Amino acid sequence: MTSEDLEIEFQDAVERVNAYDKPFPADVLLNLYAYYKKATNNYSRPSSKKAIINAFKTNALFQVKNISEDEAKRLYIDLVNKYFLYGK
Repeated sequence: MTSEDLEIEFQDAVERVNAYDKPFPADVLLNLYAYYKKATNNYSRPSSKKAIINAFKTNALFQVKNISEDEAKRLYIDLVNKYFLYGK
């Protein structure tokens, strides 16, 4: 798979998540958050008004610190595909 193919598949997965109108389980949301931030090279600080949520987000980001952007995209895609296949 080329990096261009990976990017297209990643963007499709992001669109699926954004179009979904039901709540995701917290663990899935945290993983999606961390993979997305890593995949898009976005290291802005979590911006929730609740400190506990920021702590969970920061921890999720810490757990993916050693993976590449492409690996984060693959993990995001895999998580989305798995969730929509089995999670609903």
